[in-house]
Amino acid sequence: MVDWIMAQHFAVAAITLTVVAAVRSQCTYWLGRAVRSGVVKSAWAQRLSADGGSKGRRWLERRGWPIIPLSFLTIGLQTAVNLAAGLVGWRWPRYTLAAIPGWIAWGVIYAAGGLAIFGALMALAKDSPMRAAAIIQLVVCLIVAGLYIVSRRRASKG
Repeated sequence: MVDWIMAQHFAVAAITLTVVAAVRSQCTYWLGRAVRSGVVKSAWAQRLSADGGSKGRRWLERRGWPIIPLSFLTIGLQTAVNLAAGLVGWRWPRYTLAAIPGWIAWGVIYAAGGLAIFGALMALAKDSPMRAAAIIQLVVCLIVAGLYIVSRRRASKG
């Protein structure tokens, strides 16, 4: 499948990968909703319906929505975030609207070379797992440092 996508025109690859992201995230979200439905009918129902749980869900619906599209810029975290959105009972329309920019970003990034970079990183990991881990750690540190700098600048302005 990867070879087929890489052989396509950029627009075809981006649209295909966007659809893949949409289907995968919706399936994960609905799996979370199904688990929640089962839990709500169990002994955990009282704990989930407590004030703290509903307050947390309301906070996520009001202020936590940027987490959904940003999760698509990560590897691995997006599945956990999409599942959590279903588990906490985010309303489907709000979840889907929040996810659409993430789907598009994921499709475009991977169509623009994200798959090639991922493949190269996997090949490097076969030859030198420590070097691949070091590169991943460096990228994570750069991202965290950038986010820290941005948040400090915003805090000093506000």
